[in-house]
Amino acid sequence: MSELNKKADLFDGILKSKGIEKYTYSIRTSEKQELNLENGEFKLMRTVFNNTCTLSVWLGEKMGTVNGNDITDEALAALVDSGIAAAQSSPDDPAHDIAPDQGKDLFRQGVYEVDLDRFIDRIKEAFETIKTDYPKVQVMTAIGSFDRTNGIKRNSNGTEFVTEGGVYSMVLEFSAKDGDKTTGMDYAFVLTKSLDKPLIELGDFRFRLENIAKALEAKPVEGKFEGTVVLTPSMTGEFLSIIVQNYASDMVVVDGTSLWLDKAGEKVASDKLTVAFKPYDDRIVLGERYTGDDFRSEDFTLIDKGVLTNHKLSLYGSKKTGRPCIKNTGFDLVVEPGDAAFEDMIKGIDKGLLLGGFSGGQPGTNGEFSGVAKNSFMIENGKITGAVTETMVNGNLGEIIKNIKCISKELICDGTTVLPYVAVDGIVVSGK
Repeated sequence: MSELNKKADLFDGILKSKGIEKYTYSIRTSEKQELNLENGEFKLMRTVFNNTCTLSVWLGEKMGTVNGNDITDEALAALVDSGIAAAQSSPDDPAHDIAPDQGKDLFRQGVYEVDLDRFIDRIKEAFETIKTDYPKVQVMTAIGSFDRTNGIKRNSNGTEFVTEGGVYSMVLEFSAKDGDKTTGMDYAFVLTKSLDKPLIELGDFRFRLENIAKALEAKPVEGKFEGTVVLTPSMTGEFLSIIVQNYASDMVVVDGTSLWLDKAGEKVASDKLTVAFKPYDDRIVLGERYTGDDFRSEDFTLIDKGVLTNHKLSLYGSKKTGRPCIKNTGFDLVVEPGDAAFEDMIKGIDKGLLLGGFSGGQPGTNGEFSGVAKNSFMIENGKITGAVTETMVNGNLGEIIKNIKCISKELICDGTTVLPYVAVDGIVVSGK
């Protein structure tokens, strides 16, 4: 019997001895082997171990949730007492619940044994490639790590899920410099379960490195216009995450503020757009295997060719509203590709913007957004002409996904999401 199973058996015993009849918990152990680099030099190599435990207990219709990072026998007993105290001080709410018995399962994903030497070689190779191919780019910080996790999830209904897996990751933070000219910072990351390809060829490293060098010649946009804006894959993901939160999540459906409140089964976006959450997609390295309310996770398509299939409600949101519960609480986002090559998307734009980043306040539930374009470029007469600075963008998220001009064939896979470039109309670009 594994150590985690022994801990779980102990925890079950403590909970029952305290008279707790309804509960759910997860215990997780992790090991991180981390490499830190600054200015191209290895500065630190370390191994970090971490333990976490999350517990929810019910006292009638009162629920309390507590967390801890000590899983010794004494600490687990103390955590149960804290959970009881948290439940006692909580209001009655019968909507807080857990899934019925899901049986027992073992989920193994990613990498099981690290090849640290090869990983180091791949990181060194990435730095050498950057020096050769992007001489004006300065990598300020790089973190490469191999993370291995083991976990067990149990609840009082009889569910037991065991998870095992590992993943390689590389995060780069960089800028560009040419004489007295410098740029702001940008970053890129990737998760991978394979070292077969150079790390620099994964995700959107190349795209971001090329663009940061071009940003040395950034200029303000003159005047104001409403044109076609091409969202990079990272911006596509950022905007869609806000759309889900503002239009389809527990929060806005339960309180009735969602503009899609009565739109299930209706068209809310361009028929070019299909948005899904796919934890079992091979391109997602460590997909969700069970939900926050203890269901086995399932793939879920939120928008199917422009039609809202349902809201993305947890068991809590479902019980509060009487609407369907979606067995997917993760963000393993996959957007289906279109039929346009990225190069052809650009060729078809007379005047627009390639939006690589956005800095602004959180859009309200109405979807209105306004902020500064970052790592972005003008598009003129079918060509990307130059980087921009001091440029504002504003629009409405709910409207721009109705005004999708085209979606790229190309997809960027960073291990957590699978996303295309998306050209939209309806965004106002403002300069000096």
